[in-house]
Amino acid sequence: MTMHNRPHPGEVLAEQLGPEGLGLTVGEAALKLGMSRPALSRVLNGHAAISTKLALTLEANSIGTAELWLRMQMRYELEHARAAAAG
Repeated sequence: MTMHNRPHPGEVLAEQLGPEGLGLTVGEAALKLGMSRPALSRVLNGHAAISTKLALTLEANSIGTAELWLRMQMRYELEHARAAAAG
């Protein structure tokens, strides 16, 4: 079975929010999304998952659809679970 080594969805989000995308700092993005800077930073650095609430907030701010973000998160977690189960 080939592994894809998908990036954490937070890394994808970081690209969309950062200089290549909307040009926002983490603090500016956190304010825009109504969350704390540390909480957003954990997601962007791959230490926390994209929650349903965050996915809906991203969608409300025209940053992809909730389904897209949740699908990315599910695929990322499933890939890592399969790798762990394989040893």
